[in-house]
Amino acid sequence: MSVDDTGSGAGAEGRVDPDAPDPGDDPLALRLEQLILGAERRYTPFQAARSAGVSMELASRFWRAMGFADIGQAKALTEADVLALRRLAGLVEAGLLSEAMAVQVARSTGQTTARLAEWQIDSFLEGLTEPPEPGMTRTEVTYPIIELLLPELEEFLVYVWRRQLAASAGRVVQNVDDAEMVDRRLAVAFADLVGFTRLTRRMEEEELGELVEAFETTAADLVAARGGRLIKTLGDEVLYVADDAATAADIALRLVETLSHDETMPELRVGMAFGTVTTRMGDVFGTTVNLASRLTSIAPRDAVLVDSAFAEELVRTGVAPASEAEAAEAAAAAEKEGETPPDYRFALQPMWQRSVRGLGMVEPWLLARRDETG
Repeated sequence: MSVDDTGSGAGAEGRVDPDAPDPGDDPLALRLEQLILGAERRYTPFQAARSAGVSMELASRFWRAMGFADIGQAKALTEADVLALRRLAGLVEAGLLSEAMAVQVARSTGQTTARLAEWQIDSFLEGLTEPPEPGMTRTEVTYPIIELLLPELEEFLVYVWRRQLAASAGRVVQNVDDAEMVDRRLAVAFADLVGFTRLTRRMEEEELGELVEAFETTAADLVAARGGRLIKTLGDEVLYVADDAATAADIALRLVETLSHDETMPELRVGMAFGTVTTRMGDVFGTTVNLASRLTSIAPRDAVLVDSAFAEELVRTGVAPASEAEAAEAAAAAEKEGETPPDYRFALQPMWQRSVRGLGMVEPWLLARRDETG
């Protein structure tokens, strides 16, 4: 809902799109908007910025960051819009956030909630507002459904956000080195469905949608249950991270095992790397992420490939032997001393070194469960 900085509405960025739908043209759409926002339209963008005590330039930056469309100087804003501006600007004035950080807060919140809102309307609300009786229209049942759901969904959203915030804050304060709050050593994994492009040409859209949803749900549940963090889903691929290599390895192998027992699912391949990762706005970046992605593209079907740093971390933490010969020696030594032999969970098999575009020579290792190696 950003406009040109003069507030005149005459600039190119401030023009209202003449083809854009206006909720005011539809009485029900306007009623739904008022119900959801909890207030009536009262302000133009310029008036809202002035009431909040912020410049039009800063207000426009915030609105653009939140993903709101340009509306020129139409009277479409409410008291809630004024309060949101005042709060963000207040955090900057108090020195709690820099202006750049406040814009980042607006952008990350806008992007996350936009996706959530689209999903709720497309998948959730659409099914609930199916006309219950012949002759009724969807619009006749939409308003009362939203009226009932809105307070419950709002409370649930705040609950989940607080839980996630508490978990994230807990991870941050455990880092001794302040630098690790942004650049941290993590295990990064990509899990990719094999042959997905061919499937898109053979399957109906509804079937394809169901397959993707089932894959994302299975992956999200496994990642969360085993202590990893799902970063994003890309239809036929998921990206997740874990604080330690053993957790990431267990998740990867469980994903392969679970999907291999589902006849409706294509085969899966997973690539993982361990190293320094930069985190920004809930996403991860860096050479470690790129390496994990490249390993995924060369991984065999229903298999997991890891880089040498990942393999070394598994060996260092005692959950995998450096080789089967070492495992046999450790078992023999323990038996001789009357001690319990090492309980290795994973096995590592070196693969041929190969050149990976943009990353040079890479030494992949094939990961498996220890009991699978016999």
